[in-house]
Order: sequence, then structure tokens, then C-alpha cells
Amino acid sequence: MTLPLRRLAVYCGSASPADPRYEELAMDVGHALARRGIGVVHGGGKIGLMGALAAGALLEGGEVIGVIPEALVQAELANRACTELHVVGTMHERKKAFTDLSDGFLTLPGGVGTMDELWEAVSWAQLGYHAKPVGLLNAFGFYDGLIAFYRRMGDSGFIRAEHREILIADIGLEALLDRMAAYRPHRPIFRMRAEEL
Repeated sequence: MTLPLRRLAVYCGSASPADPRYEELAMDVGHALARRGIGVVHGGGKIGLMGALAAGALLEGGEVIGVIPEALVQAELANRACTELHVVGTMHERKKAFTDLSDGFLTLPGGVGTMDELWEAVSWAQLGYHAKPVGLLNAFGFYDGLIAFYRRMGDSGFIRAEHREILIADIGLEALLDRMAAYRPHRPIFRMRAEEL
């Protein structure tokens, strides 16, 4: 059984690293998602990886929905080229909109904000606030250390065995999307008995 991935919330940096591979990757991901008919829900900025992602999807005729807090409209130079641009009041509203508007989550390289979004998606899946796939594109080995740390949390008993497969990591986008579409939701914490926790 595969899940319909009509839209993905894509988390990525708004920075422009010196290494051009990162922005090229984001543009390529935008192209690939649009070619697959998958809409992009992103942070609504037009700079850095965020802007490259949107540009790639729009160049292929794809749907791009931006969600940006009012306070960041000027700071992140809101991307008015998006198919839709939602301006919200807070970062919490932004992340809730990502969840409400998407069928899953895809994380590209990024910084602290990207990590905040990724870990919330994983945490909410564990708890049962959503049952959507959470993908991590480990391009250029960027997330090798994070994947090792995630494994260590599991090996140490801080992530339950049935929740260890929530984070789906792969080095290739097509393989990652296929694995996300095949994701089978686990039993969330909300459905567990006290003695199982």
C-alpha cells in the first residue's frame, strides 16, 4: 500500500552556503517534486535553499505554497511568486499549517530552524498528532552525524523500538520518496498503556 503524496512540507535553510551544491540540490528537488506532481509547502522565503526550492518547482509548473510569519515577511523577503502565500502570526501557526497542508515532511540541509521543524514532525508522529511520513534527504553526507545520533537515542532506549522507523533517511531523493509513500504508520504513544511507556 502506498500513501498519496500530493503535497510535502519541505524543510530547508534560508541561508545561501558558500558551497553551491546546496542551492543546486534544493532547485533539483523542486524540479523533481513538480515532475512527480507533488506540491511544495515551504517557509515562504525567496532566499537561500528555500528560494531555490520554490524556483525549481515553479519552473516545472509545480504548486508552491509558502507559509511565513508576519515578523519574517521583510526579514526573509517573502516569495510573492508562490502559488499561494499564507502570512501567519507565529512560528507555531506556521508549523501547524505545514502539518495541515501536507501529506508528509521532507527535510533538506539546513540550520537550527530546519532542525526545529524536523524534530517537531518526528515528535508529533511519535505522540500521534499525525501519521505522515517524515523523510530526511542525506545529500552529501550532511546528516550522517544526526542519523548516528538518532540511532544512538534508539540504542539507548530513548526512542521506543516501534518508533525508530519514523525518521526515513536516504541519500537519494527518488528512493526516499518511494520509501515515504510506502510508510506504514506505527502505534503512537497516545494509544499505548502506561506499562508500555
